[in-house]
Amino acid sequence: MAMSLAAGLADLSHRTIEELRAVPVRERPSMIVRPRPTFLQLFFIMRGSVVPRILPQILGFALYSAIILAVARRFQLDFSIFNITPFGLVGVTLSIYLSFRNNAAYDRWWEARKLWGALVFEMRNLARATTSLIPDQTEQRALLMEALAFCHFLRGQLRKIDSMKDARAFIDAEADKAAAFSNPADEMVRRMGRRANAQRRAGDVDSIGFRILDERLASIAAIQAGCERIAGTPLPFAYTLLVHRTAYIVCLLLPIGLISTTGWATPLFTALIAYTFFGLDALSEELEDPFGTEANDLALDGLCRVCEISVFEALGETPPKMIPAEKFYFS
Repeated sequence: MAMSLAAGLADLSHRTIEELRAVPVRERPSMIVRPRPTFLQLFFIMRGSVVPRILPQILGFALYSAIILAVARRFQLDFSIFNITPFGLVGVTLSIYLSFRNNAAYDRWWEARKLWGALVFEMRNLARATTSLIPDQTEQRALLMEALAFCHFLRGQLRKIDSMKDARAFIDAEADKAAAFSNPADEMVRRMGRRANAQRRAGDVDSIGFRILDERLASIAAIQAGCERIAGTPLPFAYTLLVHRTAYIVCLLLPIGLISTTGWATPLFTALIAYTFFGLDALSEELEDPFGTEANDLALDGLCRVCEISVFEALGETPPKMIPAEKFYFS
């Protein structure tokens, strides 16, 4: 029986690594990684840019200002009493709102990146402690495969996608049992805790070794809670509403203040200002949810793969290859 169990585990190990190698690079974008563009490329880059997202606002306000200009010229309306000064004051106020919201969104993005960096650190610590403290190689591998399943379950929960296939590559049918819980990632932490405690009760791990393993699991659980806090607490809606209202009001009234000074160039300047205001707003919305699948969100797939490489190397097995960036997208 022992020989058949060992053969089964060896087959599962080989099959798991082969499955990981066969996983195609995901098509959904996540993070832009590319060299600094040249001066000419700067004006034509669309990958990672917010221009496609805000293009309706840019073209809409350019067309609106052109209509206002045509009406003013057709009926010889005098807008010389209006000037750009009031709009400059409102623009400064709007810039303060946008700056605050953008800083708050970036803080969320950077904190999420630090949490996943800490997760990679803790996974390496857990792999080192597991292979050092647990003598049974079968139990070592079982615990670390549960840790990798935790990473993918956490990624799926944060992105609100189905990560069952990725988790099943490590724990096979046990992934279906874990998915039945309301929080599969937390269930994986509990399973690792029970496995470590079983080693302590069997006398294979002493109390100090169990404490070391339990501290690693506690740190992983704290990282999960931090990620859930970011994902479950969006920026107050009042900020978004205030920025949107002010941006639309400024862009609607702006042509009236520009016509007397910029003339036929009014649509161009209106479009540029709309690009600035709505571009910053759109970028803030992307960064506000750092775990999403938009162009500037975190590369959670790649971070999970880093954890996989660290674990397999700690077990002395051939690790899967790192996911490469495809057309400047690194997922």
